[in-house]
Amino acid sequence: MKVRDIIGVIERTAPLRYQDEWDNSGLQVGFLDSEVSKVLVCIDVTEAVVDFAAERGFEMIVSHHPLIFKALSQVSDATYQQRCVVKALEKGIAIYSAHTSMDNAPGGVNYRIADLIGLDDYRWLQPREGMDAGSGLIGTLPTPERDTDFLARIKMTFGVECLKHTACNGREINTVALCGGAGAFLMRDALRQGADCFITGELHYHDYFENDGMLLAELGHFESEQYTMAIFSDLLEDAFPDLGVCTYFETNPVCYDA
Repeated sequence: MKVRDIIGVIERTAPLRYQDEWDNSGLQVGFLDSEVSKVLVCIDVTEAVVDFAAERGFEMIVSHHPLIFKALSQVSDATYQQRCVVKALEKGIAIYSAHTSMDNAPGGVNYRIADLIGLDDYRWLQPREGMDAGSGLIGTLPTPERDTDFLARIKMTFGVECLKHTACNGREINTVALCGGAGAFLMRDALRQGADCFITGELHYHDYFENDGMLLAELGHFESEQYTMAIFSDLLEDAFPDLGVCTYFETNPVCYDA
């Protein structure tokens, strides 16, 4: 199969028209007609990821975060992005990223988070006009949970070593809003729609003062989006049973001390 075939499968779920206007989802490096027998999936493209792919014969990398957000002023060795591009071209490795195109898609990143939390009847926090896509989700728990019990379950479910959150006061959590990655821009939407809790991957310090009583929980950027790799793998393995698909998990740059 070819690079264009891999892209076609991903874009049936996450077409590029779903991405935010500032984003750069799509083909980052490589050629549409290059042959592919093995694909490496990851959250971030790093030099270690490209080296791993080259050493093990992967012809394509599919990532969540784009390697290239802004135009490169040169292609040399000045930044890790440039070095990754050079290595990928030298080794004949194509790189494709589905970022907010997958965040905003039905069945995408936020759907996976909602399913893991166990939400019912969820809907878009910020729907896209004219299409079944949007930013963030809001839904209800089957049974309300005490805030401390809910956070303990979230920490265990997502394997979070350090869960940042606002103070617990014994409130019941019933309506939950969420957004993988940096979701602070959806806080006001969550409040307006009556969320008891807003869960996201990344918040700003001052967001914690502006919650108006809503419980905030910050999973960590990588931790909130880690299941994107399973989405990529499932899509590709279902479409191409003979395709070799492997996950490179260790790209989280944030460490926590016990």
